[in-house]
Amino acid sequence: MPKKIFFTPGPSALYFTVEEHLKAALKEQVMEINHRSAQAEAYYRQTEENLKALMNIPADYRVLFLSSATEIWERQLQNFVTQKSFHYCYGAFSNRFYDFATDWKLSPEKAEAPFGQLPDTNPDLIPSDTELVTMALNETSTGVAFPTESIYTIRQKHKEALIAVDGVSALPVTDLNFSMVDSVYFSVQKCFGLPAGLGVWIVSPRAIEAAKSKLQSGQSIGSYMALPNLVKNAEKGQTTYTANVLGIYLLGRVAGDMLEKGIDTIRHEARYKSALLYHTLEQHPELTPFVSEKHLRSQTVAVANTSGSSSVIIDALKAKGLVIGNGYGQYKGKQIRIASFPTHSKEQIELLADLINQL
Repeated sequence: MPKKIFFTPGPSALYFTVEEHLKAALKEQVMEINHRSAQAEAYYRQTEENLKALMNIPADYRVLFLSSATEIWERQLQNFVTQKSFHYCYGAFSNRFYDFATDWKLSPEKAEAPFGQLPDTNPDLIPSDTELVTMALNETSTGVAFPTESIYTIRQKHKEALIAVDGVSALPVTDLNFSMVDSVYFSVQKCFGLPAGLGVWIVSPRAIEAAKSKLQSGQSIGSYMALPNLVKNAEKGQTTYTANVLGIYLLGRVAGDMLEKGIDTIRHEARYKSALLYHTLEQHPELTPFVSEKHLRSQTVAVANTSGSSSVIIDALKAKGLVIGNGYGQYKGKQIRIASFPTHSKEQIELLADLINQL
């Protein structure tokens, strides 16, 4: 049976070097070693070093490993917020973070927009006593991208607040100035082309101090998975729990491969692939890009409305060995979503575009 090409927006196609890294992991017995061993600690440190080099992360920021980006939503509220967070809501995932804050009985506020659009990013709309401001660089459910320039403007206006950025389907493609934000997180099953089950949380010194301050004020920030405890273990190249050593190992190897290829090359290819996909969607009689404002269209997840049931297009492409995503939530059956991650070659995107044109 021929191998399928997965253009689904996560989990997605494995990065093309993962197969060889898995073979190497078996030889090195990565899945068998103790997670507190010097070998496991070395994998942690190498992965942290490669990620920092790949995305130009400041030296004094900590890289932490958890189960998923979903878990990190809760850890951020737990560690950073005593009362008020502010959330930009413009899709299923950015909305869900706001819902988490509501479930925590906090006093969250939000700037909201219909799916496919971006809320008003005027920083004057954010209350001055906000402790945490959140946004998704890339709303995976809708294909809306949050401009980095708007993030930096918010930072200039709200210097005391922490800024948390969801980079799940954007990093490392999006060029983010990490020094302008405090908390960045992603799961590895999208742009990094790895199996699901590992979340990466990158925190600034300010974020770490905020967690300590909340604790010192007599409020709970959790126990075993509290940020200061995570950082304490990270300094030794360890996690607080039995680590996903294989996931950390593979992420380090793939980040190293991306370093060797060059982040500028990866980003240049992303622009080309994105332009080709959107041109294809705009020209097709049965498809319409969901995000009408071109400067807000994600480079890594293209979303389009379908004139009929999306299953017709999805099934036709699947018969050719190309698997794309359905619409998310209420848009299932009405939209298609196509991932264009670093592992998807220009030739694969060209093949996909050609086949869509034939439908």
